[in-house]
Amino acid sequence: MENKNMKVSIIIPVYKDLQALKIVLQALERQTYQNFEIIIAEDNDAPETIKFLQDYSHLNLIHISQPDTGRNKVIIQNKAIIKAKGEYLIFIDGDIVPFKHFIEYTIKIAKPKRILAGRRVNLDETTTQKIKNGEIDILKIEKNYLSFLWKNKKNREARAEQGIQLNPEGFIYKYLINHKKRNSEILGCNFSCFKNDIVAINGFDEGYHPLATKADDTDLTWRFNCAGYELFSSKNIANCFHLWHQVKKTGFDDSKDKKLMEYNKSYNIYKCKNGLDKYE
Repeated sequence: MENKNMKVSIIIPVYKDLQALKIVLQALERQTYQNFEIIIAEDNDAPETIKFLQDYSHLNLIHISQPDTGRNKVIIQNKAIIKAKGEYLIFIDGDIVPFKHFIEYTIKIAKPKRILAGRRVNLDETTTQKIKNGEIDILKIEKNYLSFLWKNKKNREARAEQGIQLNPEGFIYKYLINHKKRNSEILGCNFSCFKNDIVAINGFDEGYHPLATKADDTDLTWRFNCAGYELFSSKNIANCFHLWHQVKKTGFDDSKDKKLMEYNKSYNIYKCKNGLDKYE
C-alpha cells in the first residue's frame, strides 16, 4: 500500500459537547491504523476541556483554542492546519464517530490532488442519548451493522446505507463500485486531503459570515474543482456515525455570502484572500 506509513492529522473542531467528544476519542483509540495525531480545534476556551483531555494524554493529541465570539469554526480549522504535522489531513466534526477502519481505508484511496468526500450515518436522539449514557456501546452497532441497517431500512433520515463498509482493496469495491459516478460534493463533517492540497487554495475562506456553513462544504467544493483537483467519493469507505444534536436556526442574512461566492466564481478566485496565509 503506497500510503501505509503516512503520518495523518485528524482535525476535530469542537464546541462544548465533551460527551460527544469522549465517544469520538474512544473510536479513535481503536483505529486499525495508528500513525496519526489528533488536533482538538476548540472554538471556545473552556478550562473544563483542558481537564477533560488529561484523560487522553496517552494519545498523540494537540489542543488549540480561541475565545468564544460566535461560530468561528473555519478560523480554528485554519489554525489547526498550520499546526498539523501530518502529510495527510482528515476533517471530522466533534460529533462524528469513525468506524474502526476509518483511517486505514481512507488512506488506501488517498492520492495527491484527490479530495475525498465522505458521508455519515445519522443516529436518532434516543440512540444518541443511550450511547452518551453508556447504555449502548456504539462499537456494537458497528459490529452488528446489518441489524441496524434492517431496523432503519425505511428511515431515510438515518441514511443507513452509507454505513455499509467496503474494503477498497476488496472485489466488490474494486470491480463494482470504484468506477461508478457518485456524489463527491464535500460535507465539512467528513472529508480529507493531502495538506499541500488545502494549503494550495489557502485553506478555508474566513470571509464568510461566522454562522455560514458554506465555507467548509459548498465553497470548498467549487474551489477545489476550479483549481483542477479530483473530488472523489469515500462513501462506504470512510464510514462514520453522526450523533444527534439539536439544530438551532441561525436566521442570519446570507445575501453577502452569496455575493462573495458569486464574485469569486466569476473571476475563478479559488485561492481565497482571507485564509491560511495570515497565520504563517
